[in-house]
Amino acid sequence: MDYKKLADLLFPDVTLTKEDLEARYPKRELKDGAIVTRFAPSPTGFLHIGSVFTCLVADNFAKKSGGVFILRIEDTDQNRKIENGVKLIIQGLNRYHINFDEGVDVDGNDYGNYGVYTQSQRKDIYKAMAKYLVSIGKAYPCFCDEETSQRDKAIQEASKELIGYYGSYAHCRNLTYEEVEENIKAGKKFAIRLKCESNADHKIVVEDAIRGTLKLSDNFNDVVILKRDFLPPYNFAHACDDHFMRVNLVIRGDEYIPSIAEHLQIFNALGFEPIKYAHVAPMQKMEGNSKRKISKRKDPEANVAFYLEEGYPVDGVREYLLNVANSNFEEWRKANPDANIDDFVVTTDKMSKSGALFDLPKLNDVSKNVISKFDAQKVYDLCLEWAEQYDKEFASILKENKDYAIKVFSIERGTPKPRKDIAKWNETKSAFGYFFKELYKPTCLDDYAFNYEKFNKELLKKIVDKYITIYQQETENSIWFGKIKELGVEFGFADDMKVYKANPEQFVGHYGDVASIIRVAITGKANTPDLFQICTLLGYEEVIKRLKLASEILSN
Repeated sequence: MDYKKLADLLFPDVTLTKEDLEARYPKRELKDGAIVTRFAPSPTGFLHIGSVFTCLVADNFAKKSGGVFILRIEDTDQNRKIENGVKLIIQGLNRYHINFDEGVDVDGNDYGNYGVYTQSQRKDIYKAMAKYLVSIGKAYPCFCDEETSQRDKAIQEASKELIGYYGSYAHCRNLTYEEVEENIKAGKKFAIRLKCESNADHKIVVEDAIRGTLKLSDNFNDVVILKRDFLPPYNFAHACDDHFMRVNLVIRGDEYIPSIAEHLQIFNALGFEPIKYAHVAPMQKMEGNSKRKISKRKDPEANVAFYLEEGYPVDGVREYLLNVANSNFEEWRKANPDANIDDFVVTTDKMSKSGALFDLPKLNDVSKNVISKFDAQKVYDLCLEWAEQYDKEFASILKENKDYAIKVFSIERGTPKPRKDIAKWNETKSAFGYFFKELYKPTCLDDYAFNYEKFNKELLKKIVDKYITIYQQETENSIWFGKIKELGVEFGFADDMKVYKANPEQFVGHYGDVASIIRVAITGKANTPDLFQICTLLGYEEVIKRLKLASEILSN
């Protein structure tokens, strides 16, 4: 067989050569140890939280090593491509502060010297390399149709053989030049397959950056490297793109581990130096007593849109994901409580091999801690941004009361032990709504968190009524609290905690109980920031108005 003649027959219009491409995409001039990696999504659906996780890790590897992080769009599966899919992916990643050094922007424009970065626009590269493989006898045209494939599969299943295109089932592997020419003249479409030189009994050993040594079965199939539309499947596009973009570490999900052998065969056939892989275990969640992979279909938290709708701050999600990425992150954060998250260095040896457990309660704890460090202006700005999209009523209230709202968010903020009331912006209205007249509208006893088991309504009303008569807009917390203690003594409450604890049966309660009763009467809640600051912010008239309303409801 004259393979060069065969290659010219199959690709008469392809003049681009391997040498041309090597010259077009030279080796990068980077320092030793610099990581060049990429994120290569398919625009076929929503942005998965696992993609954000993988990108955070990849971005960290590249930036900390002085390397390059590339965005490449793998859109060769045109049937599954959705409208604005690329734009949605990029906008979602940008929101989580993931910015690429090279790739495609939201308008579909390329930036960087190793593009184009969209696979459907790289046909000339794939065809050139497929032609090269045919010309050296390592690939061939396949005219088999779907009917033939299904028939062979049925035979293989019935005889309990391995499923695939190999051996006697590789019908087109040994076609003569004349047979190929005849099929082409007859108008038959063809794919290009790689000639496999291995078998199912052969094993390969691969070093994974996360999982260490892997022993895998070798590929035994003559895999397709160009489909009938001359677009490549993932295996061939991956090899060509990663080589010519000079990627040296591929970070991807562990579902690709079984395809490593296939990829290495393609690299070897092309004469490319194999690249290193880091296979990330999928995020898991508990279901009953067992773990399972987070599902796009079952779990709303798989979709990045979930975190936006719930109002999780970007910094909170990023912090949590790095917590998941490396087992030493929490220790690092304790040692560096005020450090920028970008200062943390992700390492493969601290990554989970079995899959980190995605834990929403843990995310809430991390997010509460992150929000507690924001200043009041930032809380206002981010909460308003969320509310303008998901809670128009609250957004309107915040905008109409901007200065007041910022004062509300300032209470107990910026202190050594700031309050941690909220984990996400959709909790803000519930946590702070009582500050706003438009939202604070109690109508019955259920709207007040009084301890009805410990104190009856009559006593609660008496305390509230008495407080109405003595309340003044005090300027010092100590004076205000002194009056709370005096009020408690009048109704049989202890004004000294040690005395109360020594003889609790001699008292109705302690001064903290009195403060709690007043707190609930004014806010409806048992747990709030500093009550003195709340009263100061509400103002005398509003405090009295609320105390009278509580008294009225207690009397009904």
